[in-house]
Amino acid sequence: MFGFLSRRFANYVVLVIIATSFGYLLAASTLNPRFKYDTAQPRPSEAAITKALDDVNMNPDDPSLVRLGRWAKAVVTDFDFGRTLENKSINEEMGRRVWVSLRLLLIASILGSVIGVAVGAYSAVNQYRWSDHTITFLSFLVLSIPVFVLGVALKQPAIAFNDAVGTSVFYIQGEYGAGGGGWGWSAIVDRVRHLVVPTVSLAIGLIAIYSRYQRATMLDVLGSDYLRTARAKGLRRRKALIKHGLRTAMIPMATFFSYQFVLIFIGAIFTEKIFGWHGMGEFFIDSINDNDISSVAAVVLFSAVLVLLAGLLADFAYAALDPRVRTGGKRA
Repeated sequence: MFGFLSRRFANYVVLVIIATSFGYLLAASTLNPRFKYDTAQPRPSEAAITKALDDVNMNPDDPSLVRLGRWAKAVVTDFDFGRTLENKSINEEMGRRVWVSLRLLLIASILGSVIGVAVGAYSAVNQYRWSDHTITFLSFLVLSIPVFVLGVALKQPAIAFNDAVGTSVFYIQGEYGAGGGGWGWSAIVDRVRHLVVPTVSLAIGLIAIYSRYQRATMLDVLGSDYLRTARAKGLRRRKALIKHGLRTAMIPMATFFSYQFVLIFIGAIFTEKIFGWHGMGEFFIDSINDNDISSVAAVVLFSAVLVLLAGLLADFAYAALDPRVRTGGKRA
């Protein structure tokens, strides 16, 4: 198992380097950092523009490969992602935004995966019954609704509930209230009240996705010979389904779980925008709009590393769930 994971890790590191280099070169060839200064009123002098761009390693007059080399050297030697176009530390900006996204996405991902797997397995076990048809209908209904529409739609029940009780129980904008931001008891309660609605918005979509995949994989397992053998040996139906059926059905889901978390980490752009959460998704889009090459490259590297970690997590989960991986495909 260690050799298997080591080989996979080496492959992922190479892919991270390739993806990050390609992302930087693509950003350097398509984004124009000079645009910010060209449209400024009054426009700075050419010498001032050149110096400002040189200070942040985004001068288009320098070859892209040269700028990539400087940026990569700083990342490898000092773990420094560089400066934004406004000459602010990218490390500090990402460090703040990563925790914003993590608070928003971690709970939603856990709820979405756990509930989605349970709902999908239940739907498969009760195939073609009214419960299966209901779950299928609701899942496809949720999946057919755009993310931003679902987010906006969930705001209305929260507002209606607040009006009904006569106080703001759920907040629908921002990470915390005015003057908040601490971690005392009252501040934590305030953060939770801001967290509930956007978390539900993300979790509902994940439940719909996971339930569909889990239902399909569970149906493949239900007709397997080893499950019928376990029942023939006297194992109760529920125990056989959980111990043998669900565990096997989750093997192909391990990869999906891992990579889905990575994708949502930088892909919750609409949710962050709608609810005013200044996380990594918003940072990525704003960096592209600002023609900020170094920030875009930093997010690409961050995403590539997350994919690496997700791949390792998926491989580890796969090895833990499937004994054939641990034994190199040999029979015990």
